[in-house]
Amino acid sequence: MPISLDDAFGIHEQAVKFRAQRTELLAANIANADTPGYKARDFDFAQALQQAMQGQRPGELARTDARHIAPAAHYSYEQLYHTPLQPSVDGNTVDIHIEKAKFSENAMQYMTSLQFLNSKISGLRKAIRGE
Repeated sequence: MPISLDDAFGIHEQAVKFRAQRTELLAANIANADTPGYKARDFDFAQALQQAMQGQRPGELARTDARHIAPAAHYSYEQLYHTPLQPSVDGNTVDIHIEKAKFSENAMQYMTSLQFLNSKISGLRKAIRGE
């Protein structure tokens, strides 16, 4: 009986991709902490993952008819801007302490997802080898 890798890895493959993309956004926020007018960005990870579980790519409109035109191949999720706790005079909305905390939390969750995928791959290897 053939094994589908999509079934074997489940949603964790998408979770790793979203975590990596969120890492890039949070790193950009930290890098631009002193840039006047920079607006801190993030996205709702849970919502993006929920859409992926439903088979809908983040940011993609639902197609209710097969005759609807398919969207482009690259999708982006809705980037959110947040209101700073203490507004700065120069218009920058990055709170470096909050961004570093989000970055650290995201990095730990990314590593957890990678470890889970690694254990899945190890299990599949053992099954293939008959161990």
